Amino acid sequence: MVSGPGRIERTRVQRRPGPEGRLDWSDVLARPDPSLTISAVVVSYRTGPALTDCLFALAGDPDIAEIIVVDNGNPPETVRTLEALAARDARLKLTGGGVNRGFAAGVNEGVRVSSGNRVLIINPDAILRRGSLAALEAARSQGAEPMIVGGRIYGPDGVEQRGARRHRLTWGAAAGTFLGLSRFGLHPSIRNINRNEEPLPAGSEPMGAVSGALMYLSRSGFDRLGGFDEGYFLHVEDLDLCRRAEMEGGSVIFAPQAGALHYGATSEATSRDVERHKARGLARYFRKFARPGGEALAAAVLTPFFEPLLQIRRSIAEILRSGTADPGDVGAASDRSFSSRV
Repeated sequence: MVSGPGRIERTRVQRRPGPEGRLDWSDVLARPDPSLTISAVVVSYRTGPALTDCLFALAGDPDIAEIIVVDNGNPPETVRTLEALAARDARLKLTGGGVNRGFAAGVNEGVRVSSGNRVLIINPDAILRRGSLAALEAARSQGAEPMIVGGRIYGPDGVEQRGARRHRLTWGAAAGTFLGLSRFGLHPSIRNINRNEEPLPAGSEPMGAVSGALMYLSRSGFDRLGGFDEGYFLHVEDLDLCRRAEMEGGSVIFAPQAGALHYGATSEATSRDVERHKARGLARYFRKFARPGGEALAAAVLTPFFEPLLQIRRSIAEILRSGTADPGDVGAASDRSFSSRV
């Protein structure tokens, strides 16, 4: 429960381990190697009181060496609060200058001014679970650089949210997710990109994509990838980064023992704006990764229709919404509003 700036109350959650049984904690009980320096990067746009809760949780984690807050455009009272917190804790650094440059550019700015050899990217409305950094670091033993590791993202009810573990975004996955075609079993490639309804693995495993709402990389790996593509403003840039890591011979890993409580929908960004940026992000992604020939032609012909289709879907959802209705969402784990896209 968010109970006001600077206060975090225990949230009563519904524990829901995967159908396969308990998680395997044997490799993640120890703290990360003390020689590591972990920089947390938080991009914020009018996030509200949840931002302070996020920062207090990070400040209370002994494994966090520094916290970089990128101000993408917060109101004056929030900026004053951030400045006061920074004056009391030398680990907290502010950057960004209140300019809303989008999530991708915001993260790149935060990483640029950071000094750690590991980077934790986390949503401003997410509360990192204690011990998650050890789990994220332990998962790195299972892959190759450039490596991206993500963790589980769950709501106040304890239920895993969409986006933390996903298949790679393809045309089939887009059709299965956005048009709802995955339910008809037309073809194995036409599937829902989100895997949160699948049994939770007992330990870390390779994944097509993880979420920018909770993402862990080495600084050298982030630099090798050139950071996020700043052509994305909000949504899809995490899918882009994961795909580029694989193309570079790297790995994308999901670590279920790592996690964050995500409040969601805390930014003042409107759903119409979010869907607009999501559509533009999807269009950029498919044009960028299209192979010459049929894929390139499909991208040129179909991507102009993404925005009207997503806005229609949004309107239908708002009409039908009864408290539980929520159409499939590829961008998912966070409201990723302008604050963090996530």
